[in-house]
Amino acid sequence: MQKILVIFKKQLRDTFKNKTILIQFVMFPVLTLIMENCIKINDMPENFFTKLFAVMYIGMAPLTSAAAIIAEEKEKNTLRVLMHANVRPWQYLIGTGAYIWTICMIGAAVMSTGLPSEERLFFLPVMAIGFVISIIAGACIGIFSKNQMMATSVVMPVMMILSFVPMLAMFNDIIKKGAVVFYTQQLRNIFDEMSWSAIGTKSIVIICANALVFAVLFAVLYRKKGLE
Repeated sequence: MQKILVIFKKQLRDTFKNKTILIQFVMFPVLTLIMENCIKINDMPENFFTKLFAVMYIGMAPLTSAAAIIAEEKEKNTLRVLMHANVRPWQYLIGTGAYIWTICMIGAAVMSTGLPSEERLFFLPVMAIGFVISIIAGACIGIFSKNQMMATSVVMPVMMILSFVPMLAMFNDIIKKGAVVFYTQQLRNIFDEMSWSAIGTKSIVIICANALVFAVLFAVLYRKKGLE
């Protein structure tokens, strides 16, 4: 636990040095507050921008951050140094994942300020689940990539699919039919209802299937490539 906390604190300090990662965490919460408070359109659904940006935040910030952090530290041999300092790979991954999850949850809490208290209690746990899946997906890309440039090249199309397809599905039925297989689309549907009782079996199965696929992929990549 002590080593995990050290990794957590290390990543927290590095946040302010890496402006690209910092922007990922700040952009969507700030945009949500601005759009919700400045744009009022007749017949616009309640908390429209909060729900829209929430899914984009899940599909972008934790995914790109996990991939970038792991790939960068592999490229700079930071991970090799940590391994020689008796930090276990699982300790590094838990510490880094916990850091990304915590920062993302702070952003989610900021985004939820405009929601009623009962909806906030629904919104935050759902966001937490989405962040975990995206962190695992980002870790897969980070482990797979030889350097940060490669990680950026791989993560961009994945990020575009996970974060923007649910938004495009709102306006196109064909895209909506194809997007149903992605966990971000299911989370989008869940946010539309904002109720535990409205979560269907289909959504649960698809979200769990996505999580399982990324977890298996992570295990395979980790066994094949490791962290060094």
